[in-house]
Amino acid sequence: MSIYRFKAIRARQADEHEVFSFAATPEQVLGFSEIERVGRNDEGDLKGFQRHQVAAHIKEIRDYLSREDALLPNAVIVAFIDGVKVKDAGHGVVNVEINTKHNKPGFVVDGQQRLTALAGINKPGFQVFVSALVCKDYNELRQQFVLINNTRPLPKTLIYELLPTVEGLPERFSSRKFSARIVDRLNFKRGGALHGEIKQHTNPKGVLSDMAMQKIVMNSASDGAIREFIKFDDYEEQSVNLINEFFEAVKKVFGSEWTGMNPKTSRLRHGAGLVAMGFVMELLYSGEGATTRTAFEKGLLLLREHTAWTSGQWKFSEEDVRPWNGIQNTSADIDLLANYLVRCLKKSLRGTKRAY
Repeated sequence: MSIYRFKAIRARQADEHEVFSFAATPEQVLGFSEIERVGRNDEGDLKGFQRHQVAAHIKEIRDYLSREDALLPNAVIVAFIDGVKVKDAGHGVVNVEINTKHNKPGFVVDGQQRLTALAGINKPGFQVFVSALVCKDYNELRQQFVLINNTRPLPKTLIYELLPTVEGLPERFSSRKFSARIVDRLNFKRGGALHGEIKQHTNPKGVLSDMAMQKIVMNSASDGAIREFIKFDDYEEQSVNLINEFFEAVKKVFGSEWTGMNPKTSRLRHGAGLVAMGFVMELLYSGEGATTRTAFEKGLLLLREHTAWTSGQWKFSEEDVRPWNGIQNTSADIDLLANYLVRCLKKSLRGTKRAY
């Protein structure tokens, strides 16, 4: 079928948008709309926006919907950019015509797991409610996806990964959006120190926490090197380069404690260790003018004897001595580790300068 027709109820909301609801079978919904999975192309650019299928969740829904008395009052949300005509029929009712001659014009914004579950069972005539909206372009469609799903139990990692590709979001997303864009570039920049290392929704094999890496960027943008870069046109490039150079030095100086390790086997690869090392990067940048791998290496070599990333003990004070893996990903432990590393590095730097 190339033309789908439905009677729908229109809701009056934003003047520039069409919002309406109708009932359709899962087969019809999947006939005029796509579930566009989030992923990356060969250049590392983000495409799509929907999370990947959760098999266990789909099975639970399918088991329930297979029952004769199953109900599904939750609406599936579908967004259109084009391919749909809406004609007023009076009294809040509209006639909707969806044209699939050239492509499926709809995109499932919410309800993909329910649709997938229903597609796998034989339930003739079963209908779901469809809440539909018409967007002016693909950016607005992604914007609606982020705003609709931000308050629902959708992985925050997926929301944050989408942020760099969406314009017109509320101000509270701005710092997170910038940090997410920098982390994207670090993770998908070929030849970079962190290429493929950061765990994201589209890179599940990564090991480093994307939230921790974003925290490094946000801390620097708030009161560090990146804050100084903002005045330059190429501030994003400078930000990416600085972090790449620093972690190239980390890999060189702490080789065996970095390479092949994960957060459980090395606290250097742990969220707490990453964020704390961000403050070390800032100290070496502001105090020593370090911007290159070689310059960062000089400072990190001074710090090495004071660390216990994979074995030994952290001697924070006479009263606070912990095993190497006694650091947890809490604000208190991150602050403790960061202050300790910065304190040790400052002392070592002073000692080096006195020697000259």
